Amino acid sequence: MPAMTEPKLIAGNANRPLANAIARRMSMHRGMNVAPIEARVERFNDQEIFVEVYENVRGEDMFIIQSTSNPANDNLMELLIMTDALKRSSASRITAVIPYFGYARQDRRAKARTPISAKLVANLLTEAGVDRVLTLDLHAAQIQGFFDIPVDNLYASPVFALDIQHHFKDQMSDLMVISPDVGGVARARELAQRIGAPLAIVDKRREKPGEIAEMTVIGDVTGKTCIIVDDICDTAGTLCKAAQVLTEHGAVEVHAYITHGVLSGPAVERVQKSVMKSLVITDSIEPTDEVKAASNIRIVPTAPMFAQAILNIWNGTSVSSLFEVNSLGPIYEGLYTTY
Repeated sequence: MPAMTEPKLIAGNANRPLANAIARRMSMHRGMNVAPIEARVERFNDQEIFVEVYENVRGEDMFIIQSTSNPANDNLMELLIMTDALKRSSASRITAVIPYFGYARQDRRAKARTPISAKLVANLLTEAGVDRVLTLDLHAAQIQGFFDIPVDNLYASPVFALDIQHHFKDQMSDLMVISPDVGGVARARELAQRIGAPLAIVDKRREKPGEIAEMTVIGDVTGKTCIIVDDICDTAGTLCKAAQVLTEHGAVEVHAYITHGVLSGPAVERVQKSVMKSLVITDSIEPTDEVKAASNIRIVPTAPMFAQAILNIWNGTSVSSLFEVNSLGPIYEGLYTTY
């Protein structure tokens, strides 16, 4: 049965614009004003984080919107402390909406005497009082198994497919989807199937961590408009080199669709100087002014998808239905009309 109370949002400081956009979308869907509840999330002089919720949340279905992006530790602590504040205020259910799940790349022990930090973060969230997690494109799907609570992992590929069909409608027969490494083949294949394009792989060999010795293209990209697909772009070194290699192998154009634009260090400068025609990212991480100013970086919104997912969780209906074109298309009707 649907919940009797209305879903209530609370936002941390990691990505306020996304939280406000989700609230606006929910207002459209509900036909009533939805806004993040009034709360104070700030730091003392010694950088301790303090949270005070100004509205009554007793018995409420709460959704905390907070990416654990840079600064990851501060944003994670904000999320944990907000959870504790809501739990002690008798909220009935707390869902952590984490558009970008930090520490996800530390999901296994790659060598001796190293942590599995993604599991540690899962434990922290659960112990703090989170009842459910809603996130987007986990770096590894098995991270869902680190939690003993429900985890809804949304995917950006259906939105990317709508965007590609809209912006490349006259080039669909020339498109080829590229996985930047062997580990990302499943993600790339899923998008390729959605848009009806062939698939190729850029296989990279590393001499040592952080340094790529050689890249090999598996597949014929001659005369193709290549679309590189991945979940995270950090320093953009691998991405830009892959674009260069594809061009050298005969690709006409190279574009990239990346879910989480971490874009740290020299990433934006590298992307602007690269042969890539465009880099498309989502707003799961709040873009910096440098990212917004970059001429070949474009941002697609995730608020419509997150807003509908939150409403589906609240009223007990399917979240996986959002992965279908017939469900997602109308949600993005104001942006794309190709569904």
